Amino acid sequence: MAGATRYDDLARAITESYPSLPKRLQGLARYALDNPDAMALATVAEIARDAAVPPSAVIRFANAMGFDGYLPLQRVYRERLVARSATYRERIQALRASGGGADDAIRPLIDSAVGDLDRLREHLDARALKAAAALVLDARTIYVLAQRRAFPVAAYLVYALSQLELRAHLLDNAGGMLRSQAALVGREDLLVAASFRNYTPDVIEVADACHRRGTPVIAFTDTAVSPLAASARVRFDVGDNLSAPFRSLVGPLTAAQALVIAVGYAQAERRPSTRKAPPKRRP
Repeated sequence: MAGATRYDDLARAITESYPSLPKRLQGLARYALDNPDAMALATVAEIARDAAVPPSAVIRFANAMGFDGYLPLQRVYRERLVARSATYRERIQALRASGGGADDAIRPLIDSAVGDLDRLREHLDARALKAAAALVLDARTIYVLAQRRAFPVAAYLVYALSQLELRAHLLDNAGGMLRSQAALVGREDLLVAASFRNYTPDVIEVADACHRRGTPVIAFTDTAVSPLAASARVRFDVGDNLSAPFRSLVGPLTAAQALVIAVGYAQAERRPSTRKAPPKRRP
């Protein structure tokens, strides 16, 4: 296969190839998805050291992804780094410089969101929804965590689950107290965490800590080799278009809504019927 020329295509190829890769290259695949900035800037020797593999494995990984060597692979990561380092203002200026108006930027955003919904409709797992709904209803308290771009997913889940009269609390890091807040999450509770590339380290760390002490974790993320995947008992992969100047949250928010609906249905099925039996007729 030929190597991908865009980062989102490369990340998708790594994810799809992951199950068939040798174990050592699987470790590199996880490293590449978790550390795209390092892949753009580090040497082969530095990546080999950080990923705990020999340098030859880095070259084999690039070959497995369809590249003639590491430099062509690294070029894709460097182009991503340049694109992602721009602020929103700079991205808009770049779009204007290309001769397009606001409509030329908005329509691709809408098209990207529609594509996200099509992929969600095709891949959303009904069994995962059912399993996640059971975890939500069995939890003493539901704690929800997301930061930066993923934060709206957490805010919505807390609101919607509270509307179902469930104990849902946002781990909001108020006063820099995230770790103290997370320490309250016990084995009888549930953590729902959301994080997408580029992953937020605090979210990954808290999810891992909760998982290690036996707390069930539901993850909203993007790939099977996301750093959240190892902590998740149930995972929803809601990827998006990394090459777009502005990434949509339509897919993740719709997946969150799907979970809330599944919880509502499961809640209704568990609730005993309150209807009175009709009176018996006298003979």
